[in-house]
Formats: sequence, structure tokens, C-alpha cells
Amino acid sequence: MEAEFWEALEKFVASKSIVIDRPKGSTHPRFPGVIYPLDYGYLKDTKSTDGAEIDLWLGSRRLKNIDGILVTIDLQKTDLEIKLLIGCSEDEMYEILNLQNSGQMRSIIVKRGDI
Repeated sequence: MEAEFWEALEKFVASKSIVIDRPKGSTHPRFPGVIYPLDYGYLKDTKSTDGAEIDLWLGSRRLKNIDGILVTIDLQKTDLEIKLLIGCSEDEMYEILNLQNSGQMRSIIVKRGDI
């Protein structure tokens, strides 16, 4: 069943356009001290639990497979989200995890093949 989940997710992502609205090195629009270590964006024409599009992190690996998902809880915004990790190396995933575990946010990574 796990393989079917990842295959369905790959198919879903392949049917949508990736939009990068916060490129690597850019600053967060509300928190100028936060610098994006990788490209950050969303899947166009999708919907996440917060009502906006599904967020994603785009890594530097040549193959843009889905490597995992990041589950985040934001105590300040009182929301829970899943963000896709696409084309991310191990080091990049942990760099993202460190960034997403700051302030009022806490996150975990579910890597493809971990379950």
C-alpha cells in the first residue's frame, strides 16, 4: 500500500504545474530574518488544509522525484500542513527540517520508504 501512495502522489504532482514564488536565497515576506535555503513554492490549482495551494520544497537533485513529505504544525497560525519534498538530498531535507522547526512551528519528515 505504501508504494501505491507514493505512485499516486507522483501522478498527482506530474499533473500539476510547480510555481516557485520564493527562490533559494530569498527572504520570507513577513520574517526578514528567515532566508529560504532551497526553492519554495506550490502546486498550481491544488488545495491544502490551510485553503491555499499545496506547498513544496524543490531540491537540487537532477531527478525531481518526491522524496518525502514534511508535516508541520504551526501553533501561532493554529494549522497543520503537509509540504512536498521534491528532488531533495538527505542534507537538504534536514536543512528544511531545521528551518521548519523554529519559533512556533514543529515539523517531522516522512521519507519515501520509511513506513
